[in-house]
Amino acid sequence: MAKLRRARTYRDIDRPYTRVSKFRKKSYIRMSPQRKVTRYDMGDASKQFSHTLDLIPIDSLQIRQESMESARMTSIRLLEKKLAKNAFHFKILKYPYHILREKSLALGAGADRVSTGMQKPFGKPIGLALQIRAGEMFFRVQVDEPAIETARLALQRASKKMPCSFSIIVTRNEIPVLDKEEAVAATAVTA
Repeated sequence: MAKLRRARTYRDIDRPYTRVSKFRKKSYIRMSPQRKVTRYDMGDASKQFSHTLDLIPIDSLQIRQESMESARMTSIRLLEKKLAKNAFHFKILKYPYHILREKSLALGAGADRVSTGMQKPFGKPIGLALQIRAGEMFFRVQVDEPAIETARLALQRASKKMPCSFSIIVTRNEIPVLDKEEAVAATAVTA
């Protein structure tokens, strides 16, 4: 089975060489790799929570979908183990859209002569990545006040699965308080 290259080979945000041809069919990548991140919104989305925790990268970089899925699974496993499924709302705010390409090197006898070539060849699609800038929100967890430390631990575990350092920002949500007349009107509408 083919192994993934090291993450540092895909960490930089460089616009890769994109092939432009006079024939329209040959100008585009013909295949999109299979998506490994399947769920972007987990927990109770309808409930209003008192606090929001955001995972924000310190550097601009490119994150492969494999590390995104690994971080998601780790944090969700901890949140579901420590909290009930309706006690949090976890959301991935960015979508991996960038197609990674690789030109495989020749192996075997005579490979030293064949391996030299173009600096950035077009290559075959091998995976997807997310290009994220420093300061953009990446993961978001919404919880009530007693569960803040659990959510912080879940985001710390998620940050260990990705190739750069992250900061966690906690904000307090403003929950609208209804007076008696508005509460009666709201319950009358739902009933």
